[in-house]
Amino acid sequence: MAREPAAPPDARSATMRGFVQWIRAAAPYVHAFRGRTFVIAFGGEVVADEAFLGIIHDLNLLHSLGIRLVVVHGMRPQIEAILAQQNIPSRYHGGLRVTDAETMDCVLEAAGQARSRIEAMLSLGMSNSPMAGAYNRVSSGNYITAKPIGVVDGVDMMLTGEVRRIDTQAIQQRLDDGDIVLISPLGYSPTGEIFNLALEEVATQVAVRLGAHKLVFLMETEGVRNGRRQLLTELSTKDADLLLAASRSKLPPDVQHYLPCAIRACDNGVARAHLISRHFDGALLLELFTRDGVGTMIAANALAHLRSATIDDVGGILQIIEPLEEQGVLVRRSRERLETEIERFVVAEYDNQIIGCAALYAFPDERVGELAALAVHPDFRREGYGEALMQEIEARARKHKLDALFVLTTRTAGWFLERGYRVATLADLPKQKQALYNFQRKSQVYRKPL
Repeated sequence: MAREPAAPPDARSATMRGFVQWIRAAAPYVHAFRGRTFVIAFGGEVVADEAFLGIIHDLNLLHSLGIRLVVVHGMRPQIEAILAQQNIPSRYHGGLRVTDAETMDCVLEAAGQARSRIEAMLSLGMSNSPMAGAYNRVSSGNYITAKPIGVVDGVDMMLTGEVRRIDTQAIQQRLDDGDIVLISPLGYSPTGEIFNLALEEVATQVAVRLGAHKLVFLMETEGVRNGRRQLLTELSTKDADLLLAASRSKLPPDVQHYLPCAIRACDNGVARAHLISRHFDGALLLELFTRDGVGTMIAANALAHLRSATIDDVGGILQIIEPLEEQGVLVRRSRERLETEIERFVVAEYDNQIIGCAALYAFPDERVGELAALAVHPDFRREGYGEALMQEIEARARKHKLDALFVLTTRTAGWFLERGYRVATLADLPKQKQALYNFQRKSQVYRKPL
């Protein structure tokens, strides 16, 4: 059999470089997620879709990376199909199914179908596939105690219920044993009744009560878009609440459905919630292991913020400044020097990663300070972090009652001139700094009154 022609060497090299770069970029997330608990939730339409195998492969990969997985599935289309076969009408009130005894029999049948399909798919271990050699043990059980919703707006919801208690100890034990925990939206009462629950409520309550690191909803749309149809890759819960208050009726139905759950989860201790498309192949991996993702990430607080540096930030700061030191943009600083001067530094942090830094060196006798080591990771340089760091250093200089700041630069004079700095001379520097001036670098001096 003839072999297919190999790709040109240049193309292969580019592909390999791209692969290496992606793996290196994903590595911090791999380290950060190992041992964390993720709750992944999706409706029954995902289970019935032919593309479900791709999602299963991604779940398997997450599990293989040491992520503790809780999978919560829905079953609405499966229930609808069984009801139609038996000529039983569907009844809804307030977006929830009204579940009588006859409907409950269909709910239980649908739950069995969906759960069995998920368990079978997670058990795949075919050679020459992403599941090759995998052995996933799936655990499910009566983890949820429920109670009836009762009468809502005059409508008796009958066997439709809500979460009363979650056996988090049992779930944690299964996760400790290395199992993937699979939860159906069913709850049980101490008297032996079974209740039909809402997928989104089960997923949210499980994530909150487990203290999950992430809650992920797979849905029909890509995420949350603003009024200009731009995808919002990140939202604080405060901004998400404002968006719902201002334009809830204009949002797609699934966003109206899941976004309040994501907000509630994050406001109650879940670190991050994600809304992503079930139709985008590899969406789980791209959302979790790339900076911008492919959906919308919700967090209780803004993902980016400035703070004072600590000794634990030395490694992250070095990763930011060393490339610029190699290019001659910044003066070299050893790790030892950085450790002794760390209290002078401010860092910009995005989703727990250092993305920028700056330092203030004060000369109180002459009431001036130096803005030094201002650097931002290349991926974030057009997002205003450099200016934010500069403004933070200026604010701290004012608190020290300094009258002016100066900078020494060889490459970025234009940037500082645009921000109020003016050309100065060596004589304008504090005497201590004049004595340390490096004439080989020939750094230009710029000064800004405060």
